Amino acid sequence: MKQLIISFLIITTLSCSKKQINLDYKSLSEYTIVTENIAVADTLNVYLKKSLGIELPIKNDFQGNNKYIHLKYNSDILNDFISLSFSNNSITIQGNNSKMLSYGVYEFLERFVGVRWYSTDFTLVPEISSINIPLDKEIIYKPLVTTRTVHSRLFYNDSSFAGKLKVSNEAFPNYVPNARVHTFHRFIPYEKFYDDHPEYYAFRNGKRLATQLCLTNENVLEIVKDSVASFFKKYDLSTVISVSQDDNTQYCMCDNCSEIHDREGSPAGSMIYFVNQIAKSFPDKTISTLAYQYTRKPPLTKPESNVLITLCSIECDRSIPIDEGCKDFQSDLIGWSKLTENIRIWDYTTQFTNFLAPFPNWGTIKPNINLFVNNNAKWIFEQHSNNPSELFELRSYLMAKLLWDPNLDSNLVIKDFTNGYYGQGGVYIAKYIEEIQNQLNNAKPFFLFLYGDPSQAFDGYLSPKNLSYYDSLFDEALLSVSKDSDYYKRIERSRLSIDYAILEAYRKNFSKQYPLKFINDEVTMINPKVIDRLTKFYNIASLNDITLMNEMGFTVSEYVSNYKKALSLASKNNIASFKKVTLLSNPKKYANEDPQVLTDGALGGNSFYSNWLGFEGNDLDAIIDLDSTQFINNISLNFLQVTNHIVFYPLNVQFEISNDSVNWKSFPIISNKLKLNPKSKVNDIQTFSQVVNNEKAHYIRVKAKNIKKAPFWHHGADLPSWIFADELIVE
Repeated sequence: MKQLIISFLIITTLSCSKKQINLDYKSLSEYTIVTENIAVADTLNVYLKKSLGIELPIKNDFQGNNKYIHLKYNSDILNDFISLSFSNNSITIQGNNSKMLSYGVYEFLERFVGVRWYSTDFTLVPEISSINIPLDKEIIYKPLVTTRTVHSRLFYNDSSFAGKLKVSNEAFPNYVPNARVHTFHRFIPYEKFYDDHPEYYAFRNGKRLATQLCLTNENVLEIVKDSVASFFKKYDLSTVISVSQDDNTQYCMCDNCSEIHDREGSPAGSMIYFVNQIAKSFPDKTISTLAYQYTRKPPLTKPESNVLITLCSIECDRSIPIDEGCKDFQSDLIGWSKLTENIRIWDYTTQFTNFLAPFPNWGTIKPNINLFVNNNAKWIFEQHSNNPSELFELRSYLMAKLLWDPNLDSNLVIKDFTNGYYGQGGVYIAKYIEEIQNQLNNAKPFFLFLYGDPSQAFDGYLSPKNLSYYDSLFDEALLSVSKDSDYYKRIERSRLSIDYAILEAYRKNFSKQYPLKFINDEVTMINPKVIDRLTKFYNIASLNDITLMNEMGFTVSEYVSNYKKALSLASKNNIASFKKVTLLSNPKKYANEDPQVLTDGALGGNSFYSNWLGFEGNDLDAIIDLDSTQFINNISLNFLQVTNHIVFYPLNVQFEISNDSVNWKSFPIISNKLKLNPKSKVNDIQTFSQVVNNEKAHYIRVKAKNIKKAPFWHHGADLPSWIFADELIVE
């Protein structure tokens, strides 16, 4: 690390002088912009006019110009670079192409005029009387990361803003559309080939599964070659295509594939064997593939020179830097860097199951980027949420700045952003970031997972005490700015993450600070603060075009609707509340495997981490003791579906009642009305309900039938399926 930083400083400050010259309106008005690129010159003038009130003449030669700002190309240098040099009468900004020249102008405006492009909705252009420039100094910068991608709609929807932050305005530049990642199923779709040619697909546990391809089957190779050729013919301007595994770990283990895996020391062996053959057939194109999950460990065989390895860090803990907490990934990165110079890093920087959840990975973004750069990664793809997530604008800005200059102090970047973007409220937002990071670091070890849930941190950095403090910081931030100001609106929008975490704390109903409901004269009443916060959450999200809660397409509207349905259930006088639950089948892993989660008064949300009792590969069978014989009218139980995580609704549910727990009255089996198929809703909750009609019962029994295994068309085919249940309501 030290070596990289030292070398960087040498190239960026080739010569150094403490001499400065002050250019005020009068002295600067004597300058002329000399350039062949009128568009870049116009950009410079726009900001000079806004900041200093001056607009300089633009010419394409030096005739009669004694003082000038020279915007020039230097095509003698092939690799990307910018240069800023200064003398008594000139400012020279260089780049080796038009894009780099514009980057040089943006760098000049940032460094010496103080312009900040914080977001698409706010550019800070300070009104100043003069600028100070160094004399006899040249600043040369060659970006260490040549392709910089931040997965954010701020950049994808506004190419001009992407240019100002010096990142790509698309996720997959030059790629064939619809063939960018996880492409096996696109080349050989199971709907077309599986019935007649199961041998094209993965062999596992004695059967062929349509999960991955058999990469040693010669017919598979020829079909994929033909498909790749067709894609390139259709999209003749594209130069890159992904030939990569589908998003599951069910790879082929036939004898031929396994022989390669054993010889190469990794399942990546068959992948590189296969992709290399594709690459040889298209020598003028780039064939991209994944080093992801089971293919992450490098093989012995080198990829062809036109193969791009996309190395993914999905498994790593985001609470600490990768080089401290994810040594196996670091080892794999080093291994791949010995095999090829064509590495793209696919890094992950948000919680994909809960976009708006607080995700305190602020201390890991910079060291992780440094790790990638130190291992010769020239293309870094930071998979942000694309759609708004916690402190979305800041995260997008911070990652863009660090990709351009990995040596920046991220804390200073955060401070600069919060002060500029939130006005006087910025100090409180910065304090929130500092405090939540400290709470994460100072607590017991916590695995900050990309597919986690706020509820996992309710005894740590999202404890009721901490949540209350964060909430108060946002209160202070709002009080510090005018209610009608843009600053106020930005703070309200940024507060959505805390609002969401608090709503989930209410849902759990586990603390005095955040109670879900009250009992008043034996009548259950929902805490009005819950309704108020939920309503405000929805309104602010709507005003700011924030529509998605997670990567599965679950919307804010669906979240609010499901929450309201849960509140309706919670408001019922549930005679099963806190009653003893005895399980006749075994749960696994979730909700601490505590059967009482079914009657604890907390409500399962749209994440399986959130108060759901999970059963993997087996049925739910539970008995609830009501303590006494009572008249009942209705029984209901909710189930969760998250199809991409192999969580499905039960095939059916049956309720039974008894007065002695020996003799049972069974009610008709309730079939799942939302049958599982490839088009099933990914993320949803379904209530299974049984009318009882005022019958006596001391015990309630509920049985839910698991489908046992994911169907053949699912990416988890043949893996055990889950059912998740919560909350039993007996009226």
